[in-house]
Amino acid sequence: MVKDYSSLGPAYRNFKVREGVYVPEPSEIFSGDDPFKKMAPIRGKCKDIKFDATYPYLDKSLKFKIWHIIIYCITWFVAFPANRIRYGLRIEGRDKIRKNRKLFANGMMTVCNHIGRWDMISVLQAMRYRMAWIPMYSEPFKGQDGFLMKHIGGIAIPDNYSGLRKFDQAIEELHSGKQWIHIFPESCSWKFYAPIRPFKIGAFNMACKYVLPVVPMAISFRPRTGWRRFFSKDEPLLTIHVGDPILPDPNTPRKEDAARIRDAAHKVMLDMAGIVSNPWPSNID
Repeated sequence: MVKDYSSLGPAYRNFKVREGVYVPEPSEIFSGDDPFKKMAPIRGKCKDIKFDATYPYLDKSLKFKIWHIIIYCITWFVAFPANRIRYGLRIEGRDKIRKNRKLFANGMMTVCNHIGRWDMISVLQAMRYRMAWIPMYSEPFKGQDGFLMKHIGGIAIPDNYSGLRKFDQAIEELHSGKQWIHIFPESCSWKFYAPIRPFKIGAFNMACKYVLPVVPMAISFRPRTGWRRFFSKDEPLLTIHVGDPILPDPNTPRKEDAARIRDAAHKVMLDMAGIVSNPWPSNID
């Protein structure tokens, strides 16, 4: 049996899922025509930070390195267990990371739907607790979450040419170091939104440029039951699904291959999340 959730609003038009798939009631009014609308406000007072050629996109200072280790230790010993307790995180398909580790010898990229503040923690847990670097919109780095975002591995994406050149150099250096990169191709977070929104092409261009295997992940939801209702009665529990790697084809023109990988990742994520009919295509380029 297929369940139709079009009644939840225009952003759920023609949205259908397989029987047994849980869809949380929307806690926010989602746009029915702009899938890239930024819904999460910047928290705290904004700092005056210029993301230009002078900004350290890949900070090599001793201070950063120390805080990077400290923040990741806190993530490991506090946030990971807290995610298991508060959101009942389940991971399905994580063995695919282990089985394909030889493919990732020169680096890899993961992509996932962006559904809230704890989704990056879920991705890191699905990665088998591996450190990753995460390109993110630059504006939130100016708020109170900026310190944490930067030292967990966030790299601000600038909106000017001089900054983009330095950003590209940082990504080039990470690739040379065979690092793992994670990107949310929906670009911004919509809290507990079940459909999969269109993807920006940039992540997949990057994967093709550096010939990085792309591992699609999808977060789906479960109803909150039992003692976990103590933490919240409204927020759903989380399951993150890990798909098989999608490999770039160096013999295919980059623009064409990036579109192929984007479409394939979107389709795999729909299937893993149990979505039969989705309101959005894989892109709106």
